[in-house]
Amino acid sequence: MTNAPTILIVDDDQAHRTMLRTMLRGWQYSAEEADDGSVAVSKVQERAYDAILMDIRMARMSGIEALRHIMAHNPAIPVLIMTAYSSVNTAVEALKIGAYDYLTKPLDFDELKLTLERALDHTRLASENRELRSSLSAGQAASRIIGRSEAVRRLTELVATVAPSDATVLITGESGTGKELVARAIHEGSSRRDRPLVTVNCAALTESLLESELFGHEKGAFTGADKKRDGRFVQADGGTLFLDELGEMSLALQAKLLRALQQGEIQRVGSDNPLRVDVRVIAATNRNLTAEVTAGRFREDLFYRLNVIGIAVPALRERRDDIPLLAGHFLTRYAERNRKMLKGFTPQAMNCLVNYDWPGNVRELENAVERAVIMSMGEYVTGRELPPDIAAADGETDIAAAVPDTDTPLPDTVHDPYAGLSLENLERRAIEATLRECADNKSEAARQLGITRATLHNKLKKYGME
Repeated sequence: MTNAPTILIVDDDQAHRTMLRTMLRGWQYSAEEADDGSVAVSKVQERAYDAILMDIRMARMSGIEALRHIMAHNPAIPVLIMTAYSSVNTAVEALKIGAYDYLTKPLDFDELKLTLERALDHTRLASENRELRSSLSAGQAASRIIGRSEAVRRLTELVATVAPSDATVLITGESGTGKELVARAIHEGSSRRDRPLVTVNCAALTESLLESELFGHEKGAFTGADKKRDGRFVQADGGTLFLDELGEMSLALQAKLLRALQQGEIQRVGSDNPLRVDVRVIAATNRNLTAEVTAGRFREDLFYRLNVIGIAVPALRERRDDIPLLAGHFLTRYAERNRKMLKGFTPQAMNCLVNYDWPGNVRELENAVERAVIMSMGEYVTGRELPPDIAAADGETDIAAAVPDTDTPLPDTVHDPYAGLSLENLERRAIEATLRECADNKSEAARQLGITRATLHNKLKKYGME
C-alpha cells in the first residue's frame, strides 16, 4: 500500500466515508478522510493527493467552494464531485471550475471504479509528459554546449540531470570557458524556462551599487535614489538569477545573499519590510572558493549553500578534440555576419588552432576566428590571418612560407633546405605546399601563387600531380 495512489474522501456523512474508504482499500488504493470542504483545502495544502472524491453539500464549506480553493492551489489534482442532487447546473458549474467528472448518489460502484481509474491514468500520463518535456528541454538546452570530447559529454550529462531541479548550482572554471552558457542551459532545461533568466556581474559594480542592483532600493535610500527600484531578485521572481564572478562579492554582501537564499526573502535598501521571492540561484566564479574560504575572504556557510551542485567547466586545452567543432561554429557565425563566403580552415591553420594553449579559452578562440574571418581574402582561412602567437603554434615548418620569393635576393650565406634544388623541383614543392595549405582549392592556390588557374592546371599536368 505504500506506493498505492492516495485518494482523499471529502464528505460530512461519516457512514458514507467509511463505506468509500473500505471500498477503495479493496481496490488497492490508500484513503484519507475529511469531514468538510475547509478541512479538505487544508489537507491539500499540506500534501499532494492522487485524486479527490468530494461531496457537494457540506455544512461549513461546500464542495463547490472547496473545489475553487483546491484548483487555485493545485489544478492538476483530479476531483470527482459526488452529489445526491443531480442538477445539470451544478454539474456544469463544477466542471467549469475544474472538476474531472461528476457522479450522482447513490453511487454506481462500477462507474466509480472506472471513472477513478481514468482520472488516475490521466494524472499519471500528465506527469510522465511533464517529465518527458522537462527531460527533452534539459537535453536540448545542454546540446547547445558544443563539443564531442569526453569532458563535454560528462558536462552535458550533468547539466541535463541538474536542470529540472531547483537546487542552487555553483559553476567553476577559468575565464572564457563558457560558464554563462552552462548557466543558460540549466535555466532553459528547467521548469522555470518560461520565466526570466537575470544576470548580474558581481565584479562590475561597487559594493553599494551591487546591493542596490540585487535587492533594489526605496526612494531616498541614498543620494541619487529619486524613485523606488526593484532589484534583480524581484526581476527574477519565478525564474533564475545568475550571479557571475561571485568571488568578487564583499563579506558584508555575502551575508545578505545568504539570508536571501535561506529564507527566500530580501529587503530593499532603505526598507525594513521583507519581500518574498521565488528565485533559483546559479553562481559562477573563476576563483578557488575553497581557498577563499580558508583565507577568510568568502563565507563558508554561503559556499556550502551555493555548492549544492558543483559543476566544473573544463579549460579549452583540456578538450582539444572540440577545437575544430568550435572553430567551425564561429567561422559560420562570423562569415555570415561579415557577408563572406568562407568554406573552412586550411590544414595548416587548423593545426595552429589545435596546438595553441588558449589561456583565454573559448572566448579567445572566438575572437581569433572573428579576426581571421575579417582578414581573410580567399575561400579558406589560412595561418596568415590568425593572430601571430596562435599562428606560431603550428609546430611544423610552413613549406610555402619557406620557399624564397623570386623577387627577394638570397642572402650571401644560405642555410635553406631548398638550396641546390632545381627550379623545377622548387616549383613543384611550392605548388604542393600551397595546395596543401588551401585544402586542394585550386582557385585559391593559383591566386596565392600569382598565376592563373589554367597555368596551374598545366603545371599540375607537367609534374604528374593532377
